[in-house]
Amino acid sequence: MADFINCEKCGRVFKTIAGIKLCSRCRETDDDMYKVVREYIYDNPNSTVPEVSEATDVPESKILHFLREGRLETVGQAMLIDCEKCGVAIASGRYCDACTNEMSRGLRNMAKQMQAELNPKKDDQKSLGKGMHTRIR
Repeated sequence: MADFINCEKCGRVFKTIAGIKLCSRCRETDDDMYKVVREYIYDNPNSTVPEVSEATDVPESKILHFLREGRLETVGQAMLIDCEKCGVAIASGRYCDACTNEMSRGLRNMAKQMQAELNPKKDDQKSLGKGMHTRIR
């Protein structure tokens, strides 16, 4: 289902699909900046974020955003970013592997708990007085 929202960047009203928060015009501008940054990094692989920003006229915050989205990945120490949970240096994304695995385990455990609450075992049903039984005469 598509909803109408305001673009986060320019404020124009547009029909969003799959939670996209930028209108097509702003997404195109973003994609153009990404291509410029990607090409620069391809030609200059050991550049830092400030160097890439200065050379491409793309704001550092946008380059960091591309890294957080996983659209760019760093090699070596030049453009590392921090895990949002523990602060360890990572090459791309929002969380390090350890934090991602920890959160996954937590979500799986929570899903199992919820499943158990929704579908109690047969033994539990008997003790609660649920189910069929015969009447004593």
